[in-house]
Amino acid sequence: MTLTNSTNTLRSRPWQRSVTLALLAVAALLSATLLFNRLRNPQGLLGTAYPSGTAAPPLEGTGDDAQPLALADFKGKTVAVFFGFLNCPNICPTTLAALERVRQTLPENQRQELVSLLVTVDPKRDTPAELRTYVRSFSANARGLVIPAAQLRQAAAAWGVGFEYSNVTAPDRYDVNHTTGIYLVDREGQRRVVWDYTQLNLTDRITSDVQTVLR
Repeated sequence: MTLTNSTNTLRSRPWQRSVTLALLAVAALLSATLLFNRLRNPQGLLGTAYPSGTAAPPLEGTGDDAQPLALADFKGKTVAVFFGFLNCPNICPTTLAALERVRQTLPENQRQELVSLLVTVDPKRDTPAELRTYVRSFSANARGLVIPAAQLRQAAAAWGVGFEYSNVTAPDRYDVNHTTGIYLVDREGQRRVVWDYTQLNLTDRITSDVQTVLR
C-alpha cells in the first residue's frame, strides 16, 4: 500500500511540475504585458497613448468659413481630429455627437478648450459652406476642413488614415470607406491619444482622457 502511494506520487510530480511552470510562465507574461502597458500609458488612458513628444502631422486647407485653416491655428486648444465626409451614413454623425456629449460632460470652464475637427475625405462633394452647416448642427465648437484632393491622401497617410471610393455609379454618386480613429491633439500640437470608434460610447472614460490631456 505504501509502495503504491509512493509510486503514484512520483508519477504525479512531473505533471504537477509542468503545470506549475506553465502557470509561472503565464504570470510572467502577464506581468511583462502590464508593465509594458503601464510604461507606454502611465496615465491609464482609455485610448491608445502616443509616446511623449509625438507631434501631430500638419493639416492645411480651407476651413468651413471658406478661409485658410490649419491645425496649427488651434494652438492653445485641445483638438479631436477625425476624417470623414458629409454623406457618411452613421460613423461620422455618431462621432460628432459622441464628441459633443464629451464636451458637455466637461466642467463648464473647460468646454471651450475642446474643438472637434472633421477633415473631409470627400473634397469633391463637400464644400466649406456645407461642412459648416453640418458640423455646427452638432456643436458650436466643431469645425470642418477641406484639403485639396492633390494633397489629401498624403496628409491622411501621415496620420495613419486610409480611404477609398467605392460603389461608384456616377461622378458624384459613390461611397467612401475610411479609417475611423479619433486623434486627440493637445494645446501644444502633440498627438496624445487615439480612440477607436467602438470606444465612443464610453463617454465618462473619454471625458477622463480629455481632462488628463487638458491638465
